[in-house]
Amino acid sequence: MRDDVRRLGALVGDLLAEQVSAEFLDEIERVRTTAISRRESDAPPSTLSEQLTGREPRDAEALVRAFSTYFQVVNIAERVHRIRRRREYQRSGTDTPQPDGLHDALRRLKAQGVTLDELSQWLPRIDVEPVFTAHPTEAVRRALLEKEQLMVASLVDNLDGMRTPNERASDAARFRMALTASWQTADSSPVRPTVDDEREHVGFYLTQVLYRVIPVMYETLEHAIEETYGSVPVLPRLLRFGTWVGGDMDGNPNVDANTIAGTLDAQRRAVLDRYQKELWQLASLLSQSTTLVQVSPELTAQLERYRALLPEAAARSRPRHGDMPYRLLNDLMRARLQATLDDADGAYAAPSELEHDLQLILDSLQANKGLHAGWFAVRRLLWRVRSFGFHLARLDVRQESSVHARAVADALGQTDWDVQDATQRAAVLGPYAAGKEPLPRVQDEGNARLDAVFAALADARTRHGADALGSYIISMAHNRADVLTVLALARRGGLVDDAGAVPLDIVPLFETVDDLRGGTGTVQDLLADPG
Repeated sequence: MRDDVRRLGALVGDLLAEQVSAEFLDEIERVRTTAISRRESDAPPSTLSEQLTGREPRDAEALVRAFSTYFQVVNIAERVHRIRRRREYQRSGTDTPQPDGLHDALRRLKAQGVTLDELSQWLPRIDVEPVFTAHPTEAVRRALLEKEQLMVASLVDNLDGMRTPNERASDAARFRMALTASWQTADSSPVRPTVDDEREHVGFYLTQVLYRVIPVMYETLEHAIEETYGSVPVLPRLLRFGTWVGGDMDGNPNVDANTIAGTLDAQRRAVLDRYQKELWQLASLLSQSTTLVQVSPELTAQLERYRALLPEAAARSRPRHGDMPYRLLNDLMRARLQATLDDADGAYAAPSELEHDLQLILDSLQANKGLHAGWFAVRRLLWRVRSFGFHLARLDVRQESSVHARAVADALGQTDWDVQDATQRAAVLGPYAAGKEPLPRVQDEGNARLDAVFAALADARTRHGADALGSYIISMAHNRADVLTVLALARRGGLVDDAGAVPLDIVPLFETVDDLRGGTGTVQDLLADPG
């Protein structure tokens, strides 16, 4: 890795000399060597600060960008080095797995006496959900993220020991091209970041990074289990994703019912578009002809059902594909996805229906000598559908407790709401939270915004399904009354299921020392509430 850092550091130096000046590169080197010598000799900070103070803002910005570029390159080199080390472990042929990897964890479990049956019982209980929080100032431009991907790809290609000198020179040129283009691209937009910018930032990681690696994670886990235990159980979904972007209203007036609906719609479009593109790629792979291989009766029956459901789409299938049932079904699955995007007739009602179609293809391939003729690629798509559904990431919604309290106080006309204690508030809120009485509807701005939010959540649950919505987080929560307040507001906004309950996972967020100390009592009060 040191060789990579030296080589890439030299590239950064060439970049700075070319894009700014040789004198600027010399200045950067002086600052760098001073920083190193200060650290090694434990010299006072003034030895470095003397070189940095009194600079013009433009010069200071260039210096910061230069060092940021260098550290970005070092971080890239470290990431690629991890890939190199993993490959070396896998090529070494040793029985010792890479420390802290899946193989290592499973071997330790087995050594502790965990059987395959026990592991099979534990796996369905695992539900890992990384959540992207909302940080508008950290929304990196997509153009820069894509250039970073190009830099990583060129270094990964260079790991191939069979690369020729010309190919290695090409790798270096690709890295330099992406690095220079990044230098010439401003880190941030000239306008204030919007919710759309945040959404695009998070969407990049979900659709361009995580979408690709999800199947690999499950395949790696299967391989590790088989290598450790000799066989593999059917793996459940273990991982899904969440996001606050578009739903975090706390302190951000730009987030409201419209951004909630817009975020869910945008995420739906993004993931369905990925499914359509992947199905299009699968179409050319799944070209099996019935003159050479059979397909399952269940798949044939599904194809006929879809022809009746989508006659116009069926008519668009090419006649020369008439002996290719997988391809014909693929055409109609893509048509159903398009209908889902358009909210048109023939749409998939839920991701489970798409999963069912993919499972039909997998079962048919497995039963008809197709394990090495597309089964692997179809199963990768199935893992993605199980992980991302039709919503890509569950949307969490957050608002501060005082916003809810003000709205309820206005609705009830209680000017002394702030001075009432938690027990008094809970007693008043109980009937409204339980649905025994309707919370009065008023037209002030605070109540109108909250009504719109809960109406948007109710609509989202109908349109996108329950899996699209995550938690409703109450920041600066203090007591049981804060949760009852949200229940009362949700009922007034129409967020009620067929059983008369509020289908919302409400999460009080205790943020002060006193609230944390009282958190156990608050939860106990909620669990003991008969409403």
